[in-house]
Amino acid sequence: MTQRIVIIDYGIGNLRSVQKAFEHVGCEAGVTRSKRAISNASAIVLPGVGAFKDCMENLERYGLIEPMLRSIEEGKPYLGICLGLQILFSESEEFGHQKGLDLIKGKVVRFKPDPDHKVPHMGWNTIEKTREAPLLQGLKSGDFFYFVHSYYVVLEEDQWRSTLTHYGIPFVSSVWKENIFATQFHPEKSQQKGLRILENFARSV
Repeated sequence: MTQRIVIIDYGIGNLRSVQKAFEHVGCEAGVTRSKRAISNASAIVLPGVGAFKDCMENLERYGLIEPMLRSIEEGKPYLGICLGLQILFSESEEFGHQKGLDLIKGKVVRFKPDPDHKVPHMGWNTIEKTREAPLLQGLKSGDFFYFVHSYYVVLEEDQWRSTLTHYGIPFVSSVWKENIFATQFHPEKSQQKGLRILENFARSV
């Protein structure tokens, strides 16, 4: 059966928790590593935890980059979560220089720890909306979301930024570029506010 929304299984990430969160908002989302299923889906989701290098290598190993890029190029909605945000960028400094998908110009850099801000950045933090992205409908600046990450993205083109979050420094916590929306935080772990993002995504399909 063709799934409207597919969650890409590249061997890393909390896929089941994302799938369960979609189920909670009344939307069926299949987990797949099938190139055909990705190509046939109406929308794709790429969640992830772990290292940028491992993510890119596994996507390449399973032959998933090409159908992913083709789906995005065709205008299908894309939701990236955590690593699913970071790999959209040109490069990462994690474990040396690593190339990303280069769909958004910029790089992924590591937080510099200080006495008040340990790395990783873990736990609840607020967003500040900088653009009215469709998937942020019903949400406002000051809403809390759940974060777990040691790296953050630096954009070359600020027009794609949709929210900022402060952790010692202001950093980009979500982006919106045409049919691409991605968050550094985890909607699936962010209770009702996070579920609202997944509900908005399901409605966009």
